[in-house]
Amino acid sequence: MPNFRPKYISFDCYGTLTRFRMTEMASAFMANRIDAEKLPAFCKDWGAYRFDQVMGPWEPYQEIIRNSLRRTCEKWGVAYNEADADAVYAAVPTWGPHDDVAGGLSQIGDKIPLVILSNAMNEQIHHNVAMLGAPFHAVYTAQMAQAYKPRMQAFEYMFDQLGANPEDMMHVSSSFRYDQNTATDLHFGCRVFVGRGHEPSNPFYRDVEIPHIGCLPAVVGL
Repeated sequence: MPNFRPKYISFDCYGTLTRFRMTEMASAFMANRIDAEKLPAFCKDWGAYRFDQVMGPWEPYQEIIRNSLRRTCEKWGVAYNEADADAVYAAVPTWGPHDDVAGGLSQIGDKIPLVILSNAMNEQIHHNVAMLGAPFHAVYTAQMAQAYKPRMQAFEYMFDQLGANPEDMMHVSSSFRYDQNTATDLHFGCRVFVGRGHEPSNPFYRDVEIPHIGCLPAVVGL
């Protein structure tokens, strides 16, 4: 669906725009507890537990990290250290963008309003957004919505705040499980999948696939 000109473009932040560093941090702090060749499997399980955790009742993101890491350690039979989880939470606001982000967004931001919908806390997200190199019309968090993606409540909060219909919007994400599946169910006008490599492509849940944000201007005819 090339050249779709939405009223707003909404983005996932962590992973899509901001480099997500939980795996590399976990690989470092678990290195003395798990054999090196098993660390990728541990990190994959931690990602699964984080996803499961956000599907439950609302809790602050620091608790999402703590509880998901604790559950993963229990599964693996290794010691859980809450200081590891808290170090990750403290590091999140320092994570910068992928190299392609600023160039791609700068070609769009003064022509189509850009919006972020993120599974973040208010105290975290604005530090990351400030490093993206483009102006954003609005930034919405799971804390504001009192729900994490992929729950519809998070997206519906954004629609209500913008006074917009999903059919008039484009959603951009590198994750099907957190974003694109729900964006499909909610009938976004266009869904753009950014192939960052952490999830395989799925043509049913995306209209357009791009390798990086530098390709996004062409999708909206810029």
